[in-house]
Amino acid sequence: MKNIDQLRDRLMQVNKPVFAVQNKDRIDFISTDIHLLSSSVQNQSSPGISAFAPALPPENLGDDSFKNRHALTYNYVAGAMANGITSAEMVKTMTENGMLGVFGAGGLTIDRIEQNIVDLKTTLGHRTFGFNLIHSLADPDHEMATVELYLKHNIRLISAAAFMRMTLPLVYYRVKGVFRESSGKIIVPNRIIAKVSRVEIARQFFSPPPEKLVNALVEKGLISHQEAELSREVPMAHDLTAEADSGGHTDNRPALALLPTMIALKNEFMEKYRYPEPLCVGLAGGIATPQSAAAAFGMGAAYILTGSVNQSCVEAGICDDVKQMLCQAQQADVAMAPAADMFEFGARVQVLKRGTMFPVRAEKLYKYYINHNRFDDIDLKSRQEIETKFLQASFSQAWASTKEFFLKNGNTREIEKAQNDPRHKMALVFRSYLGLSSKWAIHGTADRKMDYQIWCGPAIGAFNQWVKGSFLESAENRKTAEVALNLMVGASISTRASILNAQGIPLPTDTNFLRPLPMAELKACIFA
Repeated sequence: MKNIDQLRDRLMQVNKPVFAVQNKDRIDFISTDIHLLSSSVQNQSSPGISAFAPALPPENLGDDSFKNRHALTYNYVAGAMANGITSAEMVKTMTENGMLGVFGAGGLTIDRIEQNIVDLKTTLGHRTFGFNLIHSLADPDHEMATVELYLKHNIRLISAAAFMRMTLPLVYYRVKGVFRESSGKIIVPNRIIAKVSRVEIARQFFSPPPEKLVNALVEKGLISHQEAELSREVPMAHDLTAEADSGGHTDNRPALALLPTMIALKNEFMEKYRYPEPLCVGLAGGIATPQSAAAAFGMGAAYILTGSVNQSCVEAGICDDVKQMLCQAQQADVAMAPAADMFEFGARVQVLKRGTMFPVRAEKLYKYYINHNRFDDIDLKSRQEIETKFLQASFSQAWASTKEFFLKNGNTREIEKAQNDPRHKMALVFRSYLGLSSKWAIHGTADRKMDYQIWCGPAIGAFNQWVKGSFLESAENRKTAEVALNLMVGASISTRASILNAQGIPLPTDTNFLRPLPMAELKACIFA
């Protein structure tokens, strides 16, 4: 096609429309209808517009309801990767660039979470940011302590992840402080963004808080009768992220099937409950290129959420060695492995398999657990392998360390159960390996590199392929907000290109209008 450079330039000016104008034997691409009288077409008796693509600045992608609810410029969320991988620095840069960052509080002690709360509140003030609340099936006291901490510091937005049902702490967070204005409008100060992949869980989040749990909170004196009464008129969460095939906890759901299902569910609940404030559904999992971001918004996602690609960025709270490993990953370099927090239930997480033995070793431990009632029942050769290669300690030494961990965290119930149930003791020791493996990856424990647990989905491979040969190929140049804005601007460009393509304007495969751009050039695209 002639004028391909002109087309690329026009598409990249995302806040201006593009007109394809037939001019003798070629097509000219112009930005505004005023240019129809320019020198390029003024000699034509009746220049005709062959195709048109509207202006589409990235702030117009997604649902204004989500953007306005959280005071954002862009409908983009950096998801909460646990153990502080989504660090305070990552949250800060997202907030400062008009997007939402959610601190990865899962797996951290209350003291560590509080330190980061103070840091972020001091730096960002009243600007929007969030903290993660992960369902603590084995330690409900920690879940409640985390909620109490959030309420103490007026953390007004949380991401609720890995919940299989509504819990007392989660309902407490949502309902506490609900009031009715003089105008009659119900104000819910504590907002929840749910992250789910199953319809049955989504139904619970789109419904009002369970009456049984609300009544229990009233009986405990944690909420008032008025708060309980008003809770009947609000959903557990106005915002829900449909989590497709992703890193960490995942059901490997295909986005093309999951998102429309969740949007249909949202519409069902809006009709059923007539909530005054609209529900929103975003998409996570597999979003790593402009085309995938454009596809998400094209299917009706209110916002997009990324995780795997952020983990390779400079602000991520993980060691540089892991970032280099992630930069080399391809789409097939991931595998499913047992999850530390729900090991006994068979829950799984998606992790990087290239350069680490963790998925294989974790899978072995789970098989030993389901097939044996105690560690001593495992054959001698396998026990020796576990002790020398996996635990790098005797089973009794590993149990002593595990016991000390639970004592330090005040969870004596697990210890008592383990002392009466050798199979549970085996599970706790195996879980300790799974839990420590993610920390070895974060801290870069060199002699444990083969045991690194690196949460990662196939999106990282797609991202690496897209940025190959660009400045973003190197981990040292990957800045979270710059990556995010590249995806948003690229989604705008990709959408506009598709609109022209649907009107008969072919898009040659050798164009590079979706190439990654430095921040200054991105802003030039937006504000040109």
